[in-house]
Amino acid sequence: MDYEKLMGVMRRLSLEAGARIMEIYAREDLEVETKGDDSPVTAADKAADRVISDGLRAAFPGLTLVTEEQAATHSAEAKTFLIVDPLDGTKEFIHRRGDFTVNIALVEEGVPTRGVVYAPARSRMFFTQANGKAVEETGVLDPDSTGALRLLSVSEADNEALMVVASKSHRDAATDAYIGKYAVADMTSAGSSLKFCLVATGEADLYPRLGRTMEWDTAAGHAVLRGAGGEVVRFDDHSPLTYGKPGFENPFFIAHAPSVALKAG
Repeated sequence: MDYEKLMGVMRRLSLEAGARIMEIYAREDLEVETKGDDSPVTAADKAADRVISDGLRAAFPGLTLVTEEQAATHSAEAKTFLIVDPLDGTKEFIHRRGDFTVNIALVEEGVPTRGVVYAPARSRMFFTQANGKAVEETGVLDPDSTGALRLLSVSEADNEALMVVASKSHRDAATDAYIGKYAVADMTSAGSSLKFCLVATGEADLYPRLGRTMEWDTAAGHAVLRGAGGEVVRFDDHSPLTYGKPGFENPFFIAHAPSVALKAG
């Protein structure tokens, strides 16, 4: 695998998709439809999916491509595949809260090894470099030229005063009960895969998710967090969260800095 080429293409496509998303975000009518699983979809989801899918297929024709918007055509048979959520946080997009992201990742042998998370409304870009290390790009985000980079590293957590991040749109009593097992200094909410990135930057120590997610929701954020030294484990037995599962559905999980003393569910 040519990781230098891969990350250049992933980064560029995420910015191009983000530009299309923001064009639609500026419209008065976002034209929300409902998919078969009752989740919302917009013209922005579809436009971003086209940009990314066309670009990845042209650059890497031999790699299996899995995207949320084309999920019905996919099977989980490939050991190495690209996986895309062109607009993660559609509810955040619809309600114009800004915490939506473009997510592109590479999975190898069940592990998300490379990924890009781009939040176009926040102008925040996180990705893994060719060597797998995670960075945040700062300054003007130019599709043709990478700007200044900040190497990311998870926190050295204080287990007597943890920083916790939780979902804006999917917070529930079970999540609050689990968080209540920890000594929490402060808690913040964020949408989409930005929660993984907040753990990757050290802005949070712990992100538990006790709700339904799909692999395309998590793979890119997982790759970024992994590249910053973090971990994502299953909620039930704290074994590593893996990818390429039948149906691409995730179990409940916990994303965390390794220094966090995890509690049983």
